[in-house]
Amino acid sequence: MNADSEGTGWWNVLPAGRGCAVADVDVLRASVLAALGEGGVGSGVDVVGRVCRACVRLLPVDGAAVSIMVDAGHREVVYASDPVSTALAELQFSLGEGPCFEAYVAGRPVLVPDLAAGPPPVWPVFAAEAAAHPVGALFTFPVQIGAVRVATLDTYRATPGSLRPGELSTALRVADVAALALSGLRDGGGRWLDGDGRWMEGAGMRYREVHQATGMLIAYLDLPASAALARLRAYAFGHGRPLLEVAGDIVAGRLRLDEEFG
Repeated sequence: MNADSEGTGWWNVLPAGRGCAVADVDVLRASVLAALGEGGVGSGVDVVGRVCRACVRLLPVDGAAVSIMVDAGHREVVYASDPVSTALAELQFSLGEGPCFEAYVAGRPVLVPDLAAGPPPVWPVFAAEAAAHPVGALFTFPVQIGAVRVATLDTYRATPGSLRPGELSTALRVADVAALALSGLRDGGGRWLDGDGRWMEGAGMRYREVHQATGMLIAYLDLPASAALARLRAYAFGHGRPLLEVAGDIVAGRLRLDEEFG
């Protein structure tokens, strides 16, 4: 996963003002297509990052992230534009709940214009934990390649406020461009997604140790994958530790399964 960085490029010609005309998204789409056609760095994580950075410029949001998803147990953050977006993405994966999971499962945008007004009933723990960050509103959009739902575009703003109809339309169009960017995503020379937009075996970056630790729990406890991941999440939450940290300790042998999960 990459974080935002300063630099120059096509996104700097986009207007800095809030709200975006259709032409601005068309510029974004054309630039992504050009990068995919050139190959190399442009066909990898960088082009997804460009979409996230453009999203922040074109919408009244302060951060954006794109995460590939298969289910609650298979999620990889491809790019986050800032530390708060990274923290929100990791928090959702650690808890197994949040707007990204809701948007992915339901196949529709999840719009929370005022997070402090009351936690949504479907993810109260995430809402409570997210309150520790400067987050006033959350807007999450499913991302599809053809008929296959493959990812989410997660955005936040520091202050409460709704998206106007034109801004919502822009966000949906940007989500379509994110799907285009993901279609060319590569990791170390190997594709993350196959021709049908499905997760390739062995793809991913940030949460690989979580998947490995889950596999070890599957073997040790003879549980299905979803139950093993739930046990891992429950252990991390109960001990007040990040899921990534617990998974790393399991994989490295610093945390013994017979002592902690027996």
